[in-house]
Amino acid sequence: MQVRAKVTNIRVSPRKARLVVDAVRGKRVMDAIAIAKFLPQRTAEDVEKLLRSVAANAENNFDLDPEDLWIKEIYADGAPSFRRFKAKARGRVGRITRQNTHITVIAEDREG
Repeated sequence: MQVRAKVTNIRVSPRKARLVVDAVRGKRVMDAIAIAKFLPQRTAEDVEKLLRSVAANAENNFDLDPEDLWIKEIYADGAPSFRRFKAKARGRVGRITRQNTHITVIAEDREG
């Protein structure tokens, strides 16, 4: 059975989020939580929270043991960017773009 969790609009670029996502892809959920806890990236905290959420979803909604969950898919997609303008010299305008990320994890139950 597949269990899904998603977090939206994290204030980090998708490229930086993919560093953490790639580190935990294909692992057991409990092992991935331990790995994410000690990664130095800022996104690791959000990924750890997301993995805890997918474990809680499995336990509460589907009566599955979180110890038997494996990460089937995890990906970081781009989200709508914040666009701001900053005044520059000679009356010109400089554009500031701040990127956001959606992270989705799909875990599946594997016995043994």
